[in-house]
Amino acid sequence: MGGNDQDGYYCTICGGIPPDQIKIKKIPIDGKETGIDRLDWILLDVASLNLTNDETITTEIIKRVRQFNYIPTKKMTEYRNALLREYKMMAPSERRHQKREDMRHA
Repeated sequence: MGGNDQDGYYCTICGGIPPDQIKIKKIPIDGKETGIDRLDWILLDVASLNLTNDETITTEIIKRVRQFNYIPTKKMTEYRNALLREYKMMAPSERRHQKREDMRHA
């Protein structure tokens, strides 16, 4: 791995993202394993909003996922369902821990 904190890190062989810097999680969407970049971070970020309505939660997740990932328009419903399912599978303790961290840094 080459580079530094100022210029960023890169693979010295291919010039791409070093494998240890990739933050992609695979989840099933419409029966296929699909990689979502930064999903864990996104889910914790949305959890910190303290939202209670599933529709609002899903909209916030989708908004963040689309910043780093392509979502085919024809598969939007499947993505929404899968991402909400992942959010709900996140342990409540993870969500509470994130909220305490946010309050400490406020």
